[in-house]
Amino acid sequence: MELQGRVVLVTGAGHRLGQAIATGLARAGAHVAVHFHTAAEGAGETVRRIREMGTDAEAFPADLRDPSQIPSLIEAVVRRFGRLDGLVNAAAVMRVTRWHELTPDQWDEILALNLRAPMFCAQAAARHMEEGAIINIADGSALKPWPDYLAHTVSKSSLVALTRALALALAPRIRVNAVIPGPILKPVHWEEERWARLIRRVPMSRAGTAEEVVHAVRYLIEADYVTGTVLIVDGGHHLL
Repeated sequence: MELQGRVVLVTGAGHRLGQAIATGLARAGAHVAVHFHTAAEGAGETVRRIREMGTDAEAFPADLRDPSQIPSLIEAVVRRFGRLDGLVNAAAVMRVTRWHELTPDQWDEILALNLRAPMFCAQAAARHMEEGAIINIADGSALKPWPDYLAHTVSKSSLVALTRALALALAPRIRVNAVIPGPILKPVHWEEERWARLIRRVPMSRAGTAEEVVHAVRYLIEADYVTGTVLIVDGGHHLL
């Protein structure tokens, strides 16, 4: 599926990796629906950058933890652009949740955004796609558990399983794949020294760039014979 002229919804596109994915897809010629929850200013900046490239963009607010808002979000995108060809589930939350401190509310909140929302965004989007591509953004906890981020680990591991299940369920009309970025952007609550220690262990001896993740997302959207695949973009960190 060529991106030129296609409409792609990117969730969590008001900041960090979601913003980079949205602008990167626009650079390839896509029109982008920019979802945000609280990052209104960042979403506006994403839209501005995309429009400066000569493609179309619009920002759409929604709290994806509330499943009742998801169909309305998708319908608003289709009304605005007249179609929907792609979905990138990039919105996520990452919080420390050790097993002995984890509360039911924390569990529900993390899985609501990291797992339930991608499922029901995919469900709602697929109903409007003649053919298309869905990309789920997971992370390294899907490959190797992160004990200090227990709920997050469960959510991202399950997101990979969801990717494969949806790939079978939606074939051949819609392809579903996942990307696992490695050390790309320093978590906001990490100190510089902790980040530096992690990067020193990466076989490629550097952090990745957001653009390298964008390349992976773009490939999976455009590769018409690839579905149910998990593409790891982590400089070999998963090998350790």
